[in-house]
Amino acid sequence: MQAPIHFTSMNTPAAPTIANSDKAEILAQALPYIRKFHGKTLVIKYGGNAMTDPALQADFAEDVVLLKLVGMNPVVVHGGGPQIENALQRLGKKGEFIQGMRVTDAETMEVVEWVLAGEVQQDIVGLINQAGGKAVGLTGRDGGMIRATKLKMLDNQDPSIEHDVGQVGDIQSIDPSVVKALQDDAFIPVISPIGFGENNESYNINADVVAAKLATVLKAEKLVLLTNTAGVLDKSGSLLTNLSARQIDGLFADGTISGGMLPKISGALDAAKSGVNSVHIIDGRVPHALLLEILTDQAFGTMIRSH
Repeated sequence: MQAPIHFTSMNTPAAPTIANSDKAEILAQALPYIRKFHGKTLVIKYGGNAMTDPALQADFAEDVVLLKLVGMNPVVVHGGGPQIENALQRLGKKGEFIQGMRVTDAETMEVVEWVLAGEVQQDIVGLINQAGGKAVGLTGRDGGMIRATKLKMLDNQDPSIEHDVGQVGDIQSIDPSVVKALQDDAFIPVISPIGFGENNESYNINADVVAAKLATVLKAEKLVLLTNTAGVLDKSGSLLTNLSARQIDGLFADGTISGGMLPKISGALDAAKSGVNSVHIIDGRVPHALLLEILTDQAFGTMIRSH
């Protein structure tokens, strides 16, 4: 079990006082970014500690609402690994993973649906609404958005071996019309990564993969993935702040990127290669990381460029 992470933001009794002149300067510095991204779509994958720490939850909701109010179109795709794990434990089931993907039998799929589309999604919708936004919760079933088939997972070491991971989905197509309709009407879509098959069966899909595919289909300006790490680290643990798609391919090949980061970075790479201008993998443990990444020139993670 990981050691608990302590947030310095929780220990400070009040926000630091900032002189009015400094406040004005900070706001003025955000102006070029507001102008540049006005009217553009940002797909944000919300996960990790940012989802489970109350202070960071409130920060995230405020960030999303602010981005919407200054004219951007945020679309939130959320995960829920820890919450699913807790629910399975309450039922006496143990989660199993193969190559970073959760093995999902029929009973686990039921749990995934009610945790993601019920509890987690509605918590996020409530937080955004409380912060002054108008959020709407969706799953891949709504508006026939995410069609999926059963994922064929080949072994990383031996491609002749195929792992059966149950009701885990591979995205066939995304129809973004319901998302676009909501965006045009000042709503903030909050999407659970659940797809459906041709026989109306449900599929659990990796949230990073859904966010990346959705960003591509929506022709998003940015894909932002909140994580529990500082970003992509090299083998010595140093942060790599700016990477091209070609450099990422090299990090896969030499094993620098592995485990749970595999689906995350694979999806990010596909999005970068498919026309999403920039992909940001940022540290969700930093208060207001989303605003800092989008409205300042301070890098808070790894940016993957499309070329």
